[in-house]
Amino acid sequence: VQLVESGGGLVQPGGSLRLSCAASGFPFSGYAMSWYRQAPGNKRELVAAITSAGGRTNYADTMKGRFTISRDNAKNTVYLQMNSLKPEDTAVYYCSAGTYRSGTYYPLGNNYWGQGTQVTVSS
Repeated sequence: VQLVESGGGLVQPGGSLRLSCAASGFPFSGYAMSWYRQAPGNKRELVAAITSAGGRTNYADTMKGRFTISRDNAKNTVYLQMNSLKPEDTAVYYCSAGTYRSGTYYPLGNNYWGQGTQVTVSS
């Protein structure tokens, strides 16, 4: 299993970034996918999740309307479009594979996490 994030970097407040996560080594189209983030001193938090076919998405309240998760099962890739970025969005962003049970997303074990990509929002 391999999950490789890319697209992070330094962006000014109000700017945009698009993160990508390329997956391999497991049946990508059979799994829900998600993005988490972790800022220094904070716990890792769920940003957004998407069902295996992409028909349903979930977002943390602070990201609704600014972030969009999507996936391309033909490319084994999940994306996170981030707009109107704020300094408080600064964090390491991770993608993970998981499942939905009773409408709630659950990540799989440690093998199903990427190494993370740094996003820094600063002027």
